[in-house]
Amino acid sequence: MKLQLKKMASLLTLALLLVLCGCAGSKKKIADSSEFRQPTYCAKCHRDLYNQWKGSPHNNSQKDPIYQKLYLLADKESDGQAENVCAASVCHTPIGHLAAEIPPIDGSKLSDIAKLGVQCDFCHTVSDFEKVGNGSYVVSPGKVKRGPFKNAKSPAHKTEYSKLHTEAVFCGLCHNVNHPQNNLPLEATFTEWEEGPYNTGDADTSTTCQDCHMTPGPGETFPNPGRAASIGPERDHIFTHDFAGANVALAKIMNSPHHGELAEERLKAAATVEVVAPGTAEKGKPMPIEVRVKNVGAGHMIPTGVTELRQMWLEVLASDAEGSYFFGSGTLDNEGNVDPGGVMYNTVMGDIKGRRTTHIWKAEKILSDNRIAPGQMKTEAYNINLPQDVIGPIGIEVRLRYRSAPQDLIDELLGKDRIELPIVDMAKASTVVPLK
Repeated sequence: MKLQLKKMASLLTLALLLVLCGCAGSKKKIADSSEFRQPTYCAKCHRDLYNQWKGSPHNNSQKDPIYQKLYLLADKESDGQAENVCAASVCHTPIGHLAAEIPPIDGSKLSDIAKLGVQCDFCHTVSDFEKVGNGSYVVSPGKVKRGPFKNAKSPAHKTEYSKLHTEAVFCGLCHNVNHPQNNLPLEATFTEWEEGPYNTGDADTSTTCQDCHMTPGPGETFPNPGRAASIGPERDHIFTHDFAGANVALAKIMNSPHHGELAEERLKAAATVEVVAPGTAEKGKPMPIEVRVKNVGAGHMIPTGVTELRQMWLEVLASDAEGSYFFGSGTLDNEGNVDPGGVMYNTVMGDIKGRRTTHIWKAEKILSDNRIAPGQMKTEAYNINLPQDVIGPIGIEVRLRYRSAPQDLIDELLGKDRIELPIVDMAKASTVVPLK
């Protein structure tokens, strides 16, 4: 009888865990926002980690005005079906999603804690998952907090070791997104890592998401000794909670310069550029050059994320001996838009009629993908026509540039509240070619 009751209890526990799954498209209330602790409560013991998280992309995931405008546009263009065609709230405000505080899409019914995006008591109550991607997490809100330490003890709550929190798949729960209706991959950061060289298949030799995005600097920075809690033991390694990625724009918009600096640092560590030019050139004739771009520091494609919006491109300039430019590719126009003839590294999505779209809820197919895989290099060829009267030597300048989204899309979304998105020069190279 005891065994039967124990088995029934286990089944009831499993059922509870499954019903708390954050799967995309669910509108049923499966938790109450009051079941989660405010981050300021966690800060009483975890002050350093709280300060790192505050102002981070995770903290501002719901407040991001570009995300908010895109989501409202998705709702408008899908006749009020944004939650079914682009259930972004699952990851941008997971507590709001679990508590069925969205819809309405405008966030007007979100509780204060739900507005704080991806925060402490959400992540540390994730107990399982159904599948990778689309926010298919399982949460068990309550006194038990889960994390990477096997010997953690706290007077404020119960603790439980979670291997899941140490694995890349934990990040993949939200950083892999497929279209809920046609299953088209819209964001595949986890898959890009999983299929790349940073995943060796061995936990001891793999470099995970946490190893890059939860350490003090780009790449592996070990050890990072410290305390996870003010009353906790000194540990050999503590994962940081800045969650730095590439979103310099969000840091600027939300006035978080520290996180902007971290994002810029990671962008500049991700790639290198090299110019290969001839030994000499001749007036009035084309001068062939090659530009080589290599992904040296990212464990996923560059760029990654919603790559139909991301812009990573090459700017190539040629000048004469007096510094006057006579050739340009990938330059900006007066409105801040990239020369359409420039080399752009991104994903181009197509709608049902095969027309290019940056509205991911309309995406039906991938028209092209010109991104650079981890450890891989792409070579671009240019033929630069030299004027008959050019004065040598010829200077060649190359920049690999990055911006979170096209400026014209931002202008469309924000209108009178226009924000000029920052551009980061990820890498530079130059050379000088003498004339014959």
